[in-house]
Amino acid sequence: MKNINRRSFLKVGFLSSTVLIMNGCELFGITTSQETIAVLQNDLFPKAEELGIDTVSYMSIISHHSRISKSDKKFIKNGVKWLNEEAVELYKKSYINLPSQERQSVLNSIVQTKWGSSWLDTMMRYILEASLGDPIYGSNKKEAGWKWLSFEGGQPRPKKAFL
Repeated sequence: MKNINRRSFLKVGFLSSTVLIMNGCELFGITTSQETIAVLQNDLFPKAEELGIDTVSYMSIISHHSRISKSDKKFIKNGVKWLNEEAVELYKKSYINLPSQERQSVLNSIVQTKWGSSWLDTMMRYILEASLGDPIYGSNKKEAGWKWLSFEGGQPRPKKAFL
């Protein structure tokens, strides 16, 4: 068994934590934040997956960054839970188990709410950061996002990741 240090364990833990989906007072289903975020990010910006941009691992970095407030981290996790609850309310399935068209319907529903609009905005900003950030952070591999936009990164480039 590979030894894992506390920091690595905590990094993995945020996005792999389980989300209990409740239907009223009954446990309806179980999914992980990471699974939901992976599907969501592909629904919001499918080009990232096509380009090989690792938005999910970037969210893991964000979830442990010291400059991201605890309330912002909690909002992201709660948003995953609320997204799944909305999917269950509309279609009796968790978000990741819905076909694409129904997932889009769920997104259209939550964007009408204050929390949903704010949460989707937050998720899109992180997707774009992952897609357009310096490759040193691990998500914009081989400058794929930059090449897609014909963008040349700023100089000097970071020598080490600051996240």
